Amino acid sequence: MQFLTKATNQHGVHSPFIYNLVTLCFYQKINKNDWLQFKDIKQSLLKNKSKIQVTDFGSGSKVFKNNYRTISKIAKIAGISNKKAKLLIKLTQYFQPNNSLEIGTSLGLGTCAMQLGYKKGKITTLEGCQETSKIAQENFLKNKFNTIKIINGNFKETLLKATKNNQFDCIYFDGNHTKEATLKYFETCLSTIHNNSFFIFDDIYWNKEMCEAWKIIKNHTKVSVTVDVFYFGLVFFRKEQAKEHFKIRV
Repeated sequence: MQFLTKATNQHGVHSPFIYNLVTLCFYQKINKNDWLQFKDIKQSLLKNKSKIQVTDFGSGSKVFKNNYRTISKIAKIAGISNKKAKLLIKLTQYFQPNNSLEIGTSLGLGTCAMQLGYKKGKITTLEGCQETSKIAQENFLKNKFNTIKIINGNFKETLLKATKNNQFDCIYFDGNHTKEATLKYFETCLSTIHNNSFFIFDDIYWNKEMCEAWKIIKNHTKVSVTVDVFYFGLVFFRKEQAKEHFKIRV
């Protein structure tokens, strides 16, 4: 409710960059075939009753009580929502990032959304659990998403390897939802940015720690513009842009 009272739409935006983002990205329709393909991928996971043993290096689950989980339940509870998936497709379609990084593959639904938005883009995705990444890889191969590379292991190690001597146009943070980890990943990834890079933070209101992390990120000296759409926080580093923060209803 607090978000809705403070959020605006395109009519409350005076920045041309953000106005275009809202009108040409947020409020645009996505390709029907791309959306049908995403729904087919998600539905196949929702029907999968196989059980796997999940290795969780993050903050843990609020729902699951043990590490043996049915793939269908992982997709239903921890998988990306349709609303988020649509926005990921729109964002990658609009910005067309050639080189993207995702921190937290899970079953690969978010990765698929990013790939559907811009099929020419390369995506490196990090996942701590080998079992869930196997399911994701099967989906990538099945749908001929040949420019996605999964790296398995603890983010403390794999993120350093992925970011070393690399530059990313887009980074999607969907891993460990703790303040300490989020800020550490953010600081590590700053070495990979250029002027037009953008970061996407998932679940910025997930808990008190994430709210605190989001506030610190917004105030970072390298950050010029942020866009809060409630379930995602977008971060931009455009030096020509005056520092400003937006709350947008999507």
